Amino acid sequence: MTHSRWRAGVGAAEAEEVAGLRHEIRLAMALAEAVYLRRTELGLTQTELAARAGLTQAKISRIEGSDAVPTLALLAKLAQGLDAELNLVIAVDDARVSFAPHSSAA
Repeated sequence: MTHSRWRAGVGAAEAEEVAGLRHEIRLAMALAEAVYLRRTELGLTQTELAARAGLTQAKISRIEGSDAVPTLALLAKLAQGLDAELNLVIAVDDARVSFAPHSSAA
């Protein structure tokens, strides 16, 4: 095997790894933005949201800073604390997160 083939193989693996990391970052940033927007829409501080969701203010800060990868259980707590349903679109080239307020009509 020539060096050019070996080097091309290394570059391809790195590119896939970088693409995967970028996708993870986009997901974290989409969640961070959605939490922040819904929290501020409700007029809540991070501390108030944390109390409503049964979390700590530090955890809310880490989520809004894109520094945490929450579990499904934590996402459920967030949705409850934000009085909303969580909508996720996770595809190869797409990452969308939104919180839709619960309707007031029952």
